[in-house]
Amino acid sequence: QVQLVESGGGLVQPGGSLTLSCAASVRTFSIVAMAWYRRAPGKERELVATIAPNSATNYADSVKGRFTISRDNAKNTVYLQMNSLKADDTAIYYCNRPQPVVQWAWGQGTQVTVSS
Repeated sequence: QVQLVESGGGLVQPGGSLTLSCAASVRTFSIVAMAWYRRAPGKERELVATIAPNSATNYADSVKGRFTISRDNAKNTVYLQMNSLKADDTAIYYCNRPQPVVQWAWGQGTQVTVSS
């Protein structure tokens, strides 16, 4: 069973930056697309960014220009660099495969809180 372990969250002031990491225990990591999702309080989980095996990326309009997704296949890890953070970015962040493929079991996620 694939395990996803997210880390790097924390409390940051508006305008600040954080980098999230997600390690996946899967040998085929280099040939699968990956994604970051987030779930804000009282809201459904939403797709934030995706990265293809060839490192092509896509972003939700709400984070475009502020967030950068990247991957290190040697480490089976996907990253999310978040800049110019806003209060609306407060959420639990998760990684997984992007739909419509069958997704792996969700990890615990990592909490990001943007507050002064």
